[in-house]
Amino acid sequence: MTLTPYRQALAQPGLRALLLVAVLARIPLTATGVTLTFYVVLELGRGYGAAGLVGAASVAGTAIGSPLLGRLVDRRGLRPVVAVTTVVEAAFWVSAPMLSLPLLLPAAFVAGLFALPVFSVVRQSIAALVPTERRRPAYALDSMSMELSFMIGPALAVALATAVSPRVTLWAVGAGIVGAGIVLWLLDPPTRSAGEPVGPQPRVPRRQWLTSRLLAVFAVSAAATLVLGGTDVAVVAVLRAGGEVGWTGAVLTAWAIASLIGGFAYGAVRRSFSPLALAALLSLCTIPVGLGGGHWWLLCLTLLPAGALCAPTIAATADAVSRLAPAGVRGEAMGLHGSATTVGIALGAPLAGAVIDASVPLWGFVVTGAVGLLVTLAVLPVVLPHRRPPATDGTGPAVAPATSDPAADLTPATP
Repeated sequence: MTLTPYRQALAQPGLRALLLVAVLARIPLTATGVTLTFYVVLELGRGYGAAGLVGAASVAGTAIGSPLLGRLVDRRGLRPVVAVTTVVEAAFWVSAPMLSLPLLLPAAFVAGLFALPVFSVVRQSIAALVPTERRRPAYALDSMSMELSFMIGPALAVALATAVSPRVTLWAVGAGIVGAGIVLWLLDPPTRSAGEPVGPQPRVPRRQWLTSRLLAVFAVSAAATLVLGGTDVAVVAVLRAGGEVGWTGAVLTAWAIASLIGGFAYGAVRRSFSPLALAALLSLCTIPVGLGGGHWWLLCLTLLPAGALCAPTIAATADAVSRLAPAGVRGEAMGLHGSATTVGIALGAPLAGAVIDASVPLWGFVVTGAVGLLVTLAVLPVVLPHRRPPATDGTGPAVAPATSDPAADLTPATP
């Protein structure tokens, strides 16, 4: 393991500024869910079911809007899309504290539909700024920065909502999102590399680029985040059942730190790993986590292997999408990747919750991990036919062709 891959990636002009903006811009975006929940429950006096409906409306809008916005970035450029989404976000967060629940539901959907596309735009810009052979450490840095944002954003929102008020928190989060939009508009990171054509290009039919391999990456992305969403809920349930719910923050922090360490290691090693293999290992390591539910520190230990695979799996799927999607549709492809991860998280939490309600908390880990593993196994036949046959010169043993592209083979055997 060496720091050379990171030095080489960060030497690319514009990448440092992009990653810094990404960390700061994602913090308010990661706080939206908990902020809306606090507002609905504490300010509107409604139940968690109503809060869940608002969250679901926002998630549904984001899942639908992400690829549409990505397509607009491909066709019209980044700045017009960022300008429109920033205005819509400003209108929503300014008006949200004055809306009743029946109005908040459609408003949350529209806000999700026009959500500031920071996550997908950053990944698209990394593909434009960084040469193919140096993208793995760049996407590892992006995945680690996203982990930091998720550690900071919800915690700040909870602290502000409890110390001041949920209404003020809505305005604060909205101000942060609008500020992020303005900074992203000013930075205007490239979405095409120097060697790729800029401006509107002839439309590439989806059937030409939305291949079975790319769909397999999206499925694996959704499976991985489904496991993560289920783990989040199962951790709380296990600790609550054991009378140690006060240690929830410590356990989730340990999980996040393990993800950061895993992401750093993934970007520093000199070999690439298949996103399919990483997602399968993540799912497999999640299944036995509940066995450590007797004590919070034991739960931390059992979470570490799965935690160390979180950031690498997300980074590997983003890297694979950047390589498989043509430059002219990379924004839409990254938007679909964002939709897949969003849907995965949205499904993982209620799935784990339903299983826990019907049985015992440890089964939340088992079922979500098993579902993730089944999805990775299900897409295996899709990618197996694309394995490259070994080359031979007819005089000696077969020699596999050298490649630096981890998406050239999505199966677990990919070096």
